[in-house]
Amino acid sequence: MATERDGRHDIAAAMHDPRISDHDEELVNRSGLDDRQVDQIVRVMQSLRGWHDAERRMSEASSRYMKLNVTDMRALRFLIAARNQGEIATPGAISEYLGISSASTTKLLDRLERGGHIVRAPHPSDRRALAISVTDATRIVARESVGRLHARRFDAAAALTSDEREVVIRFLDALTATELDQD
Repeated sequence: MATERDGRHDIAAAMHDPRISDHDEELVNRSGLDDRQVDQIVRVMQSLRGWHDAERRMSEASSRYMKLNVTDMRALRFLIAARNQGEIATPGAISEYLGISSASTTKLLDRLERGGHIVRAPHPSDRRALAISVTDATRIVARESVGRLHARRFDAAAALTSDEREVVIRFLDALTATELDQD
């Protein structure tokens, strides 16, 4: 069951415990699971919540450090990845990646250009398109902030055995698929 803190149930734990949030099993079928198993599943859900919260805090800290909003940061990560793969990034590709309109992409690129984060140049093979690239200064700052965070995440995954990584992959893929299963 949910843990006790200062004589009261830990609300965060209760949010993930179907014995509390879905006592009558209207949504969560717990048949075949004993309390120890449900406790372990609740701990998995709490760990996911902890990761989600840490990811949000890290993203916000990187955005504050670089003085950019979350969408701007996503655009820069896209541009850095394109550069690292030798690909030419276009406004259309950025728009598609971010899932925003071309007008919003233009405003985003204007903002990033004014901030000295990107350069617009003629596309080398399509005279109707622009090539968008991240400046070296921004790439270096992103590497030192966001890049270091990603390196620590990689280390955490590398510390797992190959079999453990496969279990994590299957689990995360199954969680991702739950979004698609909505009625």
